[in-house]
Amino acid sequence: MTSQNPHPRPLTDAPFLVGDRVRGTTYVPPDPHRREHPEPFEGVVVQVGSGYAGVDAEKTFLWVRLADHTERQALLCDTELLP
Repeated sequence: MTSQNPHPRPLTDAPFLVGDRVRGTTYVPPDPHRREHPEPFEGVVVQVGSGYAGVDAEKTFLWVRLADHTERQALLCDTELLP
């Protein structure tokens, strides 16, 4: 008998769903006065897209909650799904 996942990932065209475990590199908007730098992360997707109409036209964002309960913004293209 094989064990089945009680919460299988739904079939969808979306590359990530809320609750997916992912890793990637954080997004830091270009700004000459910023002191932040892109950094690697691993966490759980809490939001896909910016939430604002038209903002994701050129770059699609997602928000990820880290183990320390802080959140980071990342570009979809700089993020990968973990098994």
